[in-house]
Amino acid sequence: MDLIPLPHRTERAEGFFELGDGFGIEAGPGTEGTARWLRATLGAATGLALPSKKGDEYDVLHLSVRPGLEAEEYRLVVAPHGVHVQGGSPAGVFWGAQTMLQLLGPDAFRRAPLPGRTWRLPLTEILDAPRFRWRGVMLDVARHFMPKDGVLRYLDLLAAHKLNVFHFHLTDDQGWRVEIRKYPRLTEVGSWRARTKFGHRASPLWEEKPHGGYYTQDDIREIVAYAAERHITVVPEIDVPGHSQAAIAAYPELGNTDVVDTTALSVWDTWGINPNVLAPTDNTLRFYEGVFEEVLELFPSEFIHVGGDECPKDQWRQSPTAQERIRELGLKDEDELQAWFIGHFDSWLTARGRRLIGWDEILEGGLAKGAAVSSWRGYAGGVAAARAGHDVVMCPEQQVYLDHRQDAGADEPVPIGFVRTLEDVYRFEPVPAELTPDEARHVLGTQANLWTEVMEDRARVDYQAFPRLAAFAEVAWSGLPAPAERDFAGFERRLAAHYGRLDALGVAYRPPTGPRPWQRRPGVPGRPIDGPPPNR
Repeated sequence: MDLIPLPHRTERAEGFFELGDGFGIEAGPGTEGTARWLRATLGAATGLALPSKKGDEYDVLHLSVRPGLEAEEYRLVVAPHGVHVQGGSPAGVFWGAQTMLQLLGPDAFRRAPLPGRTWRLPLTEILDAPRFRWRGVMLDVARHFMPKDGVLRYLDLLAAHKLNVFHFHLTDDQGWRVEIRKYPRLTEVGSWRARTKFGHRASPLWEEKPHGGYYTQDDIREIVAYAAERHITVVPEIDVPGHSQAAIAAYPELGNTDVVDTTALSVWDTWGINPNVLAPTDNTLRFYEGVFEEVLELFPSEFIHVGGDECPKDQWRQSPTAQERIRELGLKDEDELQAWFIGHFDSWLTARGRRLIGWDEILEGGLAKGAAVSSWRGYAGGVAAARAGHDVVMCPEQQVYLDHRQDAGADEPVPIGFVRTLEDVYRFEPVPAELTPDEARHVLGTQANLWTEVMEDRARVDYQAFPRLAAFAEVAWSGLPAPAERDFAGFERRLAAHYGRLDALGVAYRPPTGPRPWQRRPGVPGRPIDGPPPNR
């Protein structure tokens, strides 16, 4: 049946159930959202009205929440006279409906019916549940802005692959993308840069035109609501204390004014690690508390991501203000100063019923008590955090940074980093073998990251993400065997059918034979790294 991600258990019977003009939906309590989604998506693809029906009628899709199933677990039964989707929660019902859509064939993912199409489901019973509760994708909209309709489309693509966390990277040196009403210059100034580096940061090429954009607070509310209807949690990232030049360009007093002339800074137009970081002052803390107050109003997520990565300490070493703060707090060094900075917002968020999560650099200088860690510099940060009793999301760059190149061929566009093939991603294991069972319970799940320095539009994001994101989704959802024992050939066979779904969804994926002519970027330099990536 070519399902992706692979279900836990499938039993197939002879025959099919055909969806006729009278096919309707019985939506039990808690499943109304899935019924509404099916009428909008399946109704558009098939042309069927999908009216409300009662359970004693034939030709009905029965949606129900059932006790005894885990929250995201579902049971899908296609019988001769009707279809049942049962879930342990509304989310489980929704994932079961996504599987039903796959069973109907690729055309079920189109936005209008094709003439002469008949719709039928194989008689089957599927019992399925996810391995991890955090099945995430990070999308960087700071380096290259993705307009709102593109974000909504990506949420649909995540939902189609049963991914349930959207990590929304909203701020960086190259742009501030969320409206903060208390500080309007963050978007008036910080959301636009004068030009953009084309290719890797060492490239001599420039796109000599302004680039930018931002989401209004109503845009954010719409994105969050759209995600919630698809049982996706949006986790915002507001980066501190590094990756902050866009904010400093808008409000120069946030920077280390006793070291550099921050009034001369503009939104950064190139890539890499930026030396201009936030000053560790009370004024900076109060400013970002104001930012986070509005962020909490917009995002109901349990976790708020504060970045914390790639914060050079050179300006703090040179700053009398920063050095005085180190002495005043009795800290050992600048690493502990960053830990103090992150710890402040850990306490601030905890007091408001939220949890802080940051990149694994927040381990340096001591980890805030309630913080969770996104382990990106390999596995080591996640291992250290889990052993110390902190929750972890595993997203090692050498394995699941999807901006890394997919092949070593010369036609690969703007080659970045290590070669990470489809098979490499399929054999990724999120839980490090050295963790004990008790330590492994701190691994909330896993996440693939899409950094957009060299992805200037959604077609480039599509190319880098797919089909590898389909492999990642199976790793995150399905209870696969050990990496060396995984049936990659079987996955490739199922993927051959899945390409039809991606085609129907308009995804500009990388074909298995290599990039199409219009997907190449001849003459745009990247930064390929040869050899196998370190697995640690």
